[in-house]
Amino acid sequence: MNYNQALEYIHSTYQFGSKLGLGSIEQLLDLLGNPHKDLKVIHVAGTNGKGSTSSFMHNVLKTAGYKVGLYTSPYIEEFTERIQINGKKIDKQRLADITLVVKEKIDEMLSKGMDHPTEFEIGTAIAIVYFFEEKVDLLILEVGMGGRLDATNIVENPLLSVITPIGYDHIDILGNTLEKIASEKAGIIKDNGLVVSYPQEEEGMVAIERVARDKNAQLFITNYDSLTVQSNTIKEQEFSVEVMGKTYKHLKISLAGKHQIQNACTALTALEVLKQYRNIEISDDAIYKGLYDTKWMGRFEVLKEDPLTIIDGAHNLQGALALKNSIETLLKDYKITFIVGMLGDKDVKGVLKNIIPLVDKVIVTKVNNPRAMGVDDLAKELVSFGKEIYISKSVENAIEKAYDVTEASEAILVSGSLYMIGEARGIIMNK
Repeated sequence: MNYNQALEYIHSTYQFGSKLGLGSIEQLLDLLGNPHKDLKVIHVAGTNGKGSTSSFMHNVLKTAGYKVGLYTSPYIEEFTERIQINGKKIDKQRLADITLVVKEKIDEMLSKGMDHPTEFEIGTAIAIVYFFEEKVDLLILEVGMGGRLDATNIVENPLLSVITPIGYDHIDILGNTLEKIASEKAGIIKDNGLVVSYPQEEEGMVAIERVARDKNAQLFITNYDSLTVQSNTIKEQEFSVEVMGKTYKHLKISLAGKHQIQNACTALTALEVLKQYRNIEISDDAIYKGLYDTKWMGRFEVLKEDPLTIIDGAHNLQGALALKNSIETLLKDYKITFIVGMLGDKDVKGVLKNIIPLVDKVIVTKVNNPRAMGVDDLAKELVSFGKEIYISKSVENAIEKAYDVTEASEAILVSGSLYMIGEARGIIMNK
């Protein structure tokens, strides 16, 4: 099996849907020798900020000298981004080799009348086998959807559970209230475990506190009371904060947006818990350097200048509010051409009402995904805003149009779907 054959096999299992539950992953990993039981895991759930928070922790721990695995989803440009060790993506042939082993075990499952694992379960199994074989010191494992019944929750005794900001997403599966959604996310909390949470809205916080109490887990809530921001630009932000009794002055990060400072603070709280309760050694130098060196594709990422060209993965209401804040603080002096494509099962109205009033021109395009919203339907949602609207049937045409109608002193912003910005990133970087 080569890399392309491996991807074809993995993606072909999309037909089995997105079933929540631990039965299939448990059976598959059992046939693979239960490699997850030998991994030291930091488990991360949430609606927004999972990837950035995980990346901050990953980079600091790598800088501190550990061999650190990182499992995230979805990918922006290529599948191997999802499975990394110390910032290096899994080798493509290695991915293919492990996929073949996993496929053989799945065939064995099917011969015994078991259900076929889903695409996410297969990706998770491949990653766990890889991290086990590579003997990582630590693994940062990002939840795919929810938490309680997510395939990653096969991990029994994580060093730490981390819950990033919770908002309304996947409500058809996780529930239509913050309390229900937070209860599902809090399913990663284990008996007598340690958990760090972003300070959620009251409804969500109550649910997390209840689950932590029921599991006799120790809960640490990220505290922003001492946070002071010294500067914030598109390229760099500087801030000071006290975390669990330790003061960090003049920390810098290279990710833009106030929400990234908050994600960095959640990561810092998690790292302090690991230091104080799990005896993991992390120097101040590793924290300062690791935070600053952290990059995360597709999160208010500047790709080009003249015109300033930015991609951002805001695809739900919470993400749109974060993007709105970034536009208001960092792009307030720019006229903006906005390229948007969205999935039909997202809060389209919520995203648009927060972003469209802040931009000047809108180019509607289609996401390359079965759940994509049609361009005509999306354009209809924009009519009431009174903006100049263009329709492009492909992301490539949308980008060409954006450069045609945008002056060098203005800005192009691409957002609305993580699936779309990956395609857009490749096109823009090759222009």
